[in-house]
Amino acid sequence: MRYINFEDAPAISPDDFFMGEALKEARYALEEDEIPIGAIVTYNGKIIGRGHNLTERLTDVSAHAEMQALTAAANSMGGKYLQGCTLYVTMEPCVMCAGASYWFQVSRIVFGAYDTKLGFGRLNQKITHPKTVITGGIRENECADLVKNFFKAKRNRL
Repeated sequence: MRYINFEDAPAISPDDFFMGEALKEARYALEEDEIPIGAIVTYNGKIIGRGHNLTERLTDVSAHAEMQALTAAANSMGGKYLQGCTLYVTMEPCVMCAGASYWFQVSRIVFGAYDTKLGFGRLNQKITHPKTVITGGIRENECADLVKNFFKAKRNRL
């Protein structure tokens, strides 16, 4: 696992910096013709988990970017709870991933683009842990454009 310290980053906000790292993961998904969503988990300013969508490659509908990053982070921490950790994800988590964040006890979720069709916020934000702080809209246009352009290209190939 490659650790990155926020202190090594240029003078931008931590949320912008770490969303940039999640966007790198989304681009890896795009290279693999997966829906380009990426996620990272941080603890004390260090990345401890990374993931991007792998649903096509693994033929597993639960292989979302968040699930990959949360599992990697728990392995890195040596336990199943991620208290004090922040999940950064390029798209608002779905109900499954928001529910998983509850069980992992993630302290904070930061996402880029809102998902008005499948995002957990449209149903009930209480699906996350009661102590989880949620911030949306970080680098929103950049995150949304990746997904929009992916589906636009898919439609044009048909």
